[in-house]
Amino acid sequence: MALIQVTVVEEVLTLEQKRRVIEKLTDAMLQITGEAMRGVTWVTIQDVRSGEWGIGGQVLTTESVAALEVGKAEA
Repeated sequence: MALIQVTVVEEVLTLEQKRRVIEKLTDAMLQITGEAMRGVTWVTIQDVRSGEWGIGGQVLTTESVAALEVGKAEA
């Protein structure tokens, strides 16, 4: 049995992107454990409110993560 947990800042992923994350993470796990484990491989996605997550002393917001995705954020 496997539980894969993903945490993201809210409104960064669309429902379709979340569906794809769940599908692909499940498939990756099954490449290692075997297809028989599909029924007991769980993936959860938790949204954290914008501004309630920080890395390296910097607060992450929905906007700052979106900027990273399109290469707008400073390195």
